[in-house]
Amino acid sequence: MKRIFFSFALLLSCACLRVTAQKKALPEEAKMNAFITALMGKMTLTEKIGQLNLLTPGGGVATGAVVSTDVEAKISSGKVGGLFGVIGVDKIRQAQELAVTHSRLKIPLLFGSDVIHGYKTSFPIPLGLSCSWDMGLITRSARLAARESAADGLSWVFSPMVDIARDPRWGRVAEGSGEDTYLGAKIAAAMVKGYQGNHLGDGNSVMACVKHFALYGAAEAGRDYNTTDMSRIKMYEYYLPPYKAAVDAGAGSIMTSFNEIDGIPASANRWLLTDLLRKQWGFKGMVVTDYTSINEMIDHGLGDLATVSALALKAGVDMDMVGEGFLTTLERSLKTHRVSIADIDAACRRILEAKYKLGLFEDPYRYCNKAAAATEIRSNEQLQAAREFGARACVLLKNEKQVLPLKKTGTIALIGPLANNKNNMLGTWAVNGDPQLSVPVLTGMKQAAGNAVNILYAKGANISDDTSFAKKVNVFGERIDIDSRSPADMLSEAVNTAAKADVVVAVVGEASEMSGEAASRSDIGIPESQRKLIQALAQTGKPLVLVVMSGRPLTLNMENEVAAAMLQAWFPGQEAGNAIADVLFGAYNPSGKLTMSFPRNVGQIPIYYNHKNTGRPQPEGPTQKFRSNYLDVENDPLFPFGYGLSYTTFKYDHLTLSAVRMSSQQSVDVAFTLTNTGSYAGEEVVQLYLRDPVASVTRPVKELKDFQKVLLQPGESKQLHFTIDKEKLSFFNSKLQWEAEPGSFDVMIGASSADIRLKAKLELQ
Repeated sequence: MKRIFFSFALLLSCACLRVTAQKKALPEEAKMNAFITALMGKMTLTEKIGQLNLLTPGGGVATGAVVSTDVEAKISSGKVGGLFGVIGVDKIRQAQELAVTHSRLKIPLLFGSDVIHGYKTSFPIPLGLSCSWDMGLITRSARLAARESAADGLSWVFSPMVDIARDPRWGRVAEGSGEDTYLGAKIAAAMVKGYQGNHLGDGNSVMACVKHFALYGAAEAGRDYNTTDMSRIKMYEYYLPPYKAAVDAGAGSIMTSFNEIDGIPASANRWLLTDLLRKQWGFKGMVVTDYTSINEMIDHGLGDLATVSALALKAGVDMDMVGEGFLTTLERSLKTHRVSIADIDAACRRILEAKYKLGLFEDPYRYCNKAAAATEIRSNEQLQAAREFGARACVLLKNEKQVLPLKKTGTIALIGPLANNKNNMLGTWAVNGDPQLSVPVLTGMKQAAGNAVNILYAKGANISDDTSFAKKVNVFGERIDIDSRSPADMLSEAVNTAAKADVVVAVVGEASEMSGEAASRSDIGIPESQRKLIQALAQTGKPLVLVVMSGRPLTLNMENEVAAAMLQAWFPGQEAGNAIADVLFGAYNPSGKLTMSFPRNVGQIPIYYNHKNTGRPQPEGPTQKFRSNYLDVENDPLFPFGYGLSYTTFKYDHLTLSAVRMSSQQSVDVAFTLTNTGSYAGEEVVQLYLRDPVASVTRPVKELKDFQKVLLQPGESKQLHFTIDKEKLSFFNSKLQWEAEPGSFDVMIGASSADIRLKAKLELQ
């Protein structure tokens, strides 16, 4: 009897523990729901709609033709839910005071900004940072950006951009993580975790806003804001997973994209915003449009402002960025039954929930801490991180005869329009950074070289000689400066300078605003002015090192032929010069690997590694007639996805699989040995690719399924392991079901998508 009683008591105790755990898990949500329900009970219809209104008062970098008017009056009357483009503790506090002291219900505002790669301390552009393949580093970059922006009054960042992009003509590839779904999903989750930290509302975490939902990276012809069209399988398999990963990581908000999906613009697409995002994926956060995208649906052909605003609300949009279609039309649309009060209430509630989770109702000035701003903004920790991130973003594309690292002796000619330039070091979308605080390459090189090296400098060329092109690029300030000297005089000076040196380092590429939003290019080569400079420098016979800055993959055929070494530096950020000098002089051994393929010419675009075979694939060897190929160029890119050199070399061998057959309930261990066979300590990104040669739907020639970044000392070996399970073998079939089909799979391990070192077969039974 005692034993029975004890067992019952134990069960009762366990049940109580479960109830207690549930009570501990639920009270905060219940408390939030009760608070918001009570608040909404006091709100007028106008005040509810006001929460759906996101404005910018101007003064920052606007990405549309509209800037909000009468902002102060609208805040005071409860007609604004949030602001962006307001920067600094004092200005944000002033605007917040209007809301919490002048509006009837004292509802605090959200304050957001485009914090894309660092806040006031600019880090490498996201495409560059993705080339580190280092999830810890990427999370840390977002955490540091969150701390710095939160210290300056912000609670919301319009980042990360997780759009998969296979067309480098599209300028916004600079903001993303490249062409691969698996890697892109990992980075999306890492960024969200970095921004939001352990708990929203802790004072140094900010709410992430994942963009652009959805498929924005597939804009036709690489032209920004253009139409997107694709099959559901392609959508589910390649383009949607990074958004899903960000949602699963707990992202608090989502931003709609400008493009259409299945003929319906994203901001009016109920299948996208409600059926997929909320019902299938379980997203509980708020949805905001991109800049005036509701209004722009008029030009898409969906109707007048009242019509498109009603469509957006019904689709699942909560907040209207700048366009004020909700503010000016929803009351009328409610009367004409285009929308319901339930639609308005749902959107209002989700915005209020975001503010509650950020702690703004508890303390509207939680993010307005001048002491924190003084210690956090451009702190030594932030600057040191920017330098480290800049070096780790670099990708070594070529290094003949080990020209790099440079010796700290002799004479170096440092030449090029980007060699002693502050205006372009931050890259695109560094809206809160100050270019004049950046470290130019010349400064970094001199500081790293010491007294034993004589560094001679010449500009050599303008970024571009085309004044009309320069005018388009210089919208946000001078990025292409046209020198008062003639191109011939500058070129002559550069050649004479090179003649005096042992080695020539030329810093060339794009201006920062030649990529980014509204910066699509049909010709993605280095401008002609710089190409002439590169050719002239090559003809001097001196070893030529090219440091390439860009926000996208460029076509570098000629450059690759004439240069002894090429370093793709992207736009490294505030510490650009120091980071590049660290790599060039060997203080850091480059370990970056490309996350986007570099085409040989624009005719190959779109180009990506995980393409499918046609029924007439071009086999290895000479070009064959009646096969899928070009007459004038090979199919392969100049530099493939996953590619990147090191100052050392690595050997892959001793591949073993724990089993060559597995069931769907099992997993297989893949083991191999990696050895540093060179004379420098270095990091290698080892990559696991799989191929399903026979399936119910056609599959790519290979797919990245895992990777590791490994540091090895000279001569050191490590046994590395990957695990292959059913998840890694699964794909979306024709019914959009995520399944793994029995059959044989190719297992490939390599240094890039084109450099497969080890192969094996695995059968799923």
